[in-house]
Amino acid sequence: MALPSVPQPRPSAEPRTRRAGALRDDPVRRWYERELGWPVRPGPGPGAALRLVTGVRFDVLQLPAEAGFAALRHLGPKAPVALHGGTMRLLMAAGSADELPGLLDWLEWGDIPLDLTAIGSGGLIDAPTPPGLPGSRGAAVWLRPPEPGHEVEAALPSLTTLAALAPRAAARALDGSGTDPHSGSAAGSDLVRLVDTAATQCHRVRLRRASNQPLAFS
Repeated sequence: MALPSVPQPRPSAEPRTRRAGALRDDPVRRWYERELGWPVRPGPGPGAALRLVTGVRFDVLQLPAEAGFAALRHLGPKAPVALHGGTMRLLMAAGSADELPGLLDWLEWGDIPLDLTAIGSGGLIDAPTPPGLPGSRGAAVWLRPPEPGHEVEAALPSLTTLAALAPRAAARALDGSGTDPHSGSAAGSDLVRLVDTAATQCHRVRLRRASNQPLAFS
């Protein structure tokens, strides 16, 4: 006579439910979702930092921290800036990551190796610890945190249209005005100034590391 089969025990849903409840009660998640309205994702494992979704409310310009601190000395205190280890992340308007390659070419940085990248649609970054909350060692932090209750997106560097900028610069060249396309007046855009300043400082850092001695210019 065949013995009756014993059903396998069903996996308990308690750990999953407990983790979902912990995420809802997480003050970091509450700050981003409720105070800023930014979408977040869980980290890759238990205890891992939450992730911010890029390409929805903002994109990210990423560069070495050494170059980033030098760039910030030339840029006004506007958009939020985060630091994670040796990497600085400057927030810019959503969609700006797609403009970076063409913008670097237009600014004549396209053929020069730079440690300058952009994270846009579909990307994730570790969520910096919100102001006033304790953070773990090595976690991302805000150097310039976003302000809840304010339109953060309005302060993010953006590009009106690169196509509108190029004819303007060409017209100046034809009429002999000779305006430098690297200048803010020719660019007419916070994003152009941000990218050009960041690229300049990235290039200087690469030169300094290659020569292993301070540069003669600041």
